[in-house]
Amino acid sequence: MIEKVTLHLVDGVRFEPEGETNCDTLNPKALLLYAGAKCAGLTVLHILGKERIVPKRFEIGLSGELTTPTVQAGSEFRSFHVVYNVECDTDADQTKIGRAVKLAQEKHCGLMQMLRKIAPVTPEYAVVCTEQAVV
Repeated sequence: MIEKVTLHLVDGVRFEPEGETNCDTLNPKALLLYAGAKCAGLTVLHILGKERIVPKRFEIGLSGELTTPTVQAGSEFRSFHVVYNVECDTDADQTKIGRAVKLAQEKHCGLMQMLRKIAPVTPEYAVVCTEQAVV
């Protein structure tokens, strides 16, 4: 079974779950994914804050494959997959955001490091620039 949580950046400062989901309704496995996604997102924002960059849109999805067909107390994660979708204004921001995401994923986010000790974590990055092309 695949358990998944998706978070969106709100007001450039905090991450909230997709839809009507809140922490009270998440099972413990999904709550771990929520914590990992939020930690990674806040770490990226911290790095970008030093560059004075605020993304136009930022979404993080973290999924985990469980060893059982349904969520159970004995379920364990086999693997994790994290997807970063970020939208920015300029090509320069695009480069800096890509670097920040990579640093957070590979080095600075403590929960991502912890998840790697549980099971393999595969990252996927998409940083899109919406700057108008100059003709």
